[in-house]
Amino acid sequence: MPDRVTVLLAAGGEAWEAPALRLLNGGASLVLKRCVDLTDLLASAGTGEADVAVVSGELSGLDADAVVQLLRDDVRCVAVGGDQDALTRIGVVAAVAEPDLALLPDVVGSAGTRELVVDPEPEREPSFDRAGTRGRVVAVHGPAGAPGRTTLAIGLAAEHAHRGHGTVLVDADPHGGAVAQHLGVLDEVSGLLAAARLVNAGSLDAAAFARCRRQVSERFEVLTGLPRPDRWVEARPGVLDAVLERAAEVGDVIVDTGFSLEDDADLGRPVSRNQLTLDALATADHVVAVGTAEPTGLARLARTLVELREHTDAPVTVVVNRMRDSLGWGRRDIVGMVEGYIRPAGVHFLPEDRATVDKALVAGRSVVELGDSALRRAIAEVHARVLAGHAAQKPPISR
Repeated sequence: MPDRVTVLLAAGGEAWEAPALRLLNGGASLVLKRCVDLTDLLASAGTGEADVAVVSGELSGLDADAVVQLLRDDVRCVAVGGDQDALTRIGVVAAVAEPDLALLPDVVGSAGTRELVVDPEPEREPSFDRAGTRGRVVAVHGPAGAPGRTTLAIGLAAEHAHRGHGTVLVDADPHGGAVAQHLGVLDEVSGLLAAARLVNAGSLDAAAFARCRRQVSERFEVLTGLPRPDRWVEARPGVLDAVLERAAEVGDVIVDTGFSLEDDADLGRPVSRNQLTLDALATADHVVAVGTAEPTGLARLARTLVELREHTDAPVTVVVNRMRDSLGWGRRDIVGMVEGYIRPAGVHFLPEDRATVDKALVAGRSVVELGDSALRRAIAEVHARVLAGHAAQKPPISR
């Protein structure tokens, strides 16, 4: 019995309910209860006895809020029928078409045995001075099209740590962050989701947050991001605010955000997929907006600068990446364009330095760790504008 996956069934009167009961009541699974509706399902999930909720894809009231509530109770949601793409977007972990009902036991077994959010390592101790001043929060944002957000965020964090300041890099990209891959951090547990679970339980204290982070170097720690884009539903609104508050107790914070500022909740979705990005910008003490120097990149950057005015009151430093002479326009031209949309705290340019970026990616290191390069010097200039002179005065992070 303890090895079985326990199931709550909410079929909403669908014809497949009886066959599903026969399939699930045996071997590796056991149906605990047949729920009459969504309210009954959510109440039953709150008992903590179920692993998986099998629901009709057309169940009345099934939305992202309901799925998030199930996830808070560590109940994974598997749907039968319905629009599989739409169900995935609201956080359903798997969907089975009604003609494929025979696959349901295997799908339920896989969902039930998968760890949703594994608790962080219990043995790790806090690594910071709790009496220190609050660190600054810098959000690195940019439009779609891979303008270099993650490379710049990692570079700024590494440069700041290299200069002796405690630094926490938070991967808050709701579309699937890549900070862990860039830095070669082999982390089976998402630091962000582990912290989110602790926030939901009201237990994200200093010691617990220390166990969520991973050390990159002596003063450089990272909170790894979502392992898959569909896990965004597990970071409910308000989670990032609590995480950044804790991170600012450790040192200065660099946040790698997503590309979109669209509030999905305005389009009928109860929870915005981009809430992590919106919360990061609202919390930031300084925003770094990055775009690329080619025509498409500059057009996207211009739209982003207009949108940023609606989402943050913080100073905005603009960084134009992959600048090169072959484009046919100079820095003064781009600065004029930027100032037509926003009054920036500064405009900086990163050179096209593919060789250094490739070497960093292959090595799983930041460009700062590779030594002197044109790109590293340019990132240091951005750091001097954004963080130098404003860093939280803290002793080095020690283990």
